[in-house]
Amino acid sequence: MTMLMSASNAIDPSVPPSRTGCVECDAVGGWWSHLRRCAQCGHIGCCDSSPARHATAHPTATGHPIVQSFEPGEDWFWDYSTNEAYDGPELGAPSHRPLDRSVPGPADRVPAGWRTHVH
Repeated sequence: MTMLMSASNAIDPSVPPSRTGCVECDAVGGWWSHLRRCAQCGHIGCCDSSPARHATAHPTATGHPIVQSFEPGEDWFWDYSTNEAYDGPELGAPSHRPLDRSVPGPADRVPAGWRTHVH
């Protein structure tokens, strides 16, 4: 991976994550596979493997093209405007979802046979 060389306003390391789960899924009682964090505003959305794909919808709605994985042990960035992965700066804490949260999650909302719902 190469170092992220994006517009300075595309990443704001001082902005904390919006929450510890997908904002839109939490609002409607949905569930997700993995989480992504907007590097500009901190919005947490679900990944493209998740049923709703909220992280991918966020750049279209906001113009914020760069996300970072919000999963433990992952620190890669993805730029939706170039469709490339990058290394980037450390973002403000927390850097990942809570370790006690299940994947997929949240556990009480994941349906039986969930594998048939992921992409």
